[in-house]
Amino acid sequence: MKIRELIVSRKKRLLAAFSMVEATVGLGILATVGGALMTGITGGFFTMQMARENLRATQIMLEKVETIRLYSWDQINTAGFIPLNFTNRYDPNSVSSQGLKYYGTMRISDAGFGTAYSPTMKKVTVTLNWKTGNLDRNRTFTTFIARDGLQNYIY
Repeated sequence: MKIRELIVSRKKRLLAAFSMVEATVGLGILATVGGALMTGITGGFFTMQMARENLRATQIMLEKVETIRLYSWDQINTAGFIPLNFTNRYDPNSVSSQGLKYYGTMRISDAGFGTAYSPTMKKVTVTLNWKTGNLDRNRTFTTFIARDGLQNYIY
């Protein structure tokens, strides 16, 4: 009879369910892994959004500077010819007025080299500001324009 009880008790142990402690530990590990996975996915989406916004900011700044490079020297030196403040959207083809908005300023000043060719050069600084969520962001781009630059070859 003892052998039969031993076989029955062994079968009962094999068919027994997990204890409450084992189930709790397992759920805790599963919740930790799931939380880490969701945090990683959220962080990845936020990083991609910031990269897209940075790329668009670079495009806007380059567009402004390349447009200025096509102006004549007299147009660059004419006060009010080039707007110093501007706004642009993340998606310029958007039908609605919603979405991210970039606020920009442009400053055209003397090159400030203190050399013989300094009067024939200008320093252009384009600054963009925008908001990602509650985070204030900005980018600045600086370049130089010469009197005998690209515009003399085009016009």
